[in-house]
Amino acid sequence: MNANQRFDKFLQEKLEEREASGLLRTLTQVNNKIDFSSNDYLGFSQLPQLKIESSLPSGSTGSRLITGNPTIAEETEKMIAAFHGFEAALIFNTGYMANLGLLSCIATKNDTFISDEYIHASMIDGMRLGFPTRLKFRHNDVDDLEWKLIQAKGKKFVVIESIYSMDGDEAPLKAIIEMCKKHDALLIVDEAHATGVFGNKGEGLVAHYGLQKEVYACVYTFGKALGLHGAVITGSNTLRSYLINHARSFIYTTALPPHIYTQIQSVYKLLPTADRKSLIELIDHFTEAVKKTEGIQFLQSSSPIQGVIIGDNNKAKALAKHLNDKSFFVKAILSPTVPAGMERLRICLHTFNTKEQVDQLLNEIKNFAA
Repeated sequence: MNANQRFDKFLQEKLEEREASGLLRTLTQVNNKIDFSSNDYLGFSQLPQLKIESSLPSGSTGSRLITGNPTIAEETEKMIAAFHGFEAALIFNTGYMANLGLLSCIATKNDTFISDEYIHASMIDGMRLGFPTRLKFRHNDVDDLEWKLIQAKGKKFVVIESIYSMDGDEAPLKAIIEMCKKHDALLIVDEAHATGVFGNKGEGLVAHYGLQKEVYACVYTFGKALGLHGAVITGSNTLRSYLINHARSFIYTTALPPHIYTQIQSVYKLLPTADRKSLIELIDHFTEAVKKTEGIQFLQSSSPIQGVIIGDNNKAKALAKHLNDKSFFVKAILSPTVPAGMERLRICLHTFNTKEQVDQLLNEIKNFAA
């Protein structure tokens, strides 16, 4: 057995350990099943007007700092900054790259990040790439946040999501902002799951509450309710220039192809008239229906992200398989992605789902639990 084979054997043993513990990840396909899993909350990925035949080049041919900065890229950034109510914006290839780039370069070893314990992995990884002190506060617990702010040294950065990706609950933005003011801290908000869904025009929760001037930076992603690809960081002109010079996930990657900016502009023009009303009605229908369901623990959420807590990896996977067999595409979320004992089915609601489909889904969950 050569070195390559020995190392593959080592990796295979690790995979087998993961499978034995019920944690093995595999790739699956939606096919023709009813989608209760994707982040396509507004159904925009299915809109024919966003599937363009473009005369623009198929590739950007380089990074934004070399040949990948067409006029349409900067026009799109100005459009997005104005839409969300910020001075400037900078587009990244993905939300992961946006969080990685921002959080890895904004703080020094003398500074402190204080993050909600439930923030996304991309934000955690971004903080890890830098050298500042990192503190966690209990989820949405403003009192615990204050205690951590008191302990913090140097410049203080509070890092949260506006809508959390696993629980679907809302951060207490106003209370967190008041705490940041009290302790002279800068607030960074990931609006991934609020973009397109909340706000009069889908601008997200920061704009919905008129808090743009109180937040240092926001991250908005295009791959969820907007149904596209990419992400953007909004903030000041100074922040934008700093990221162009220091965010490695921006500097050292090939830029998005030019036709993507055309699609981004199109989707932002569609957002003000998107059917958020029917989505909110479906969320209300779901939350009212689960109140009548006894013996099953559902999350409390007013967002499209709902869930049923199972508390065991194998049982969560078994329920997901049962629903899949009944033509519902729902994914199990396992530990350590969520804390042990909080394993669940993550249910996402969309404008293209119906109340009848929601009722059928809930009936299948009840039947399985009976």
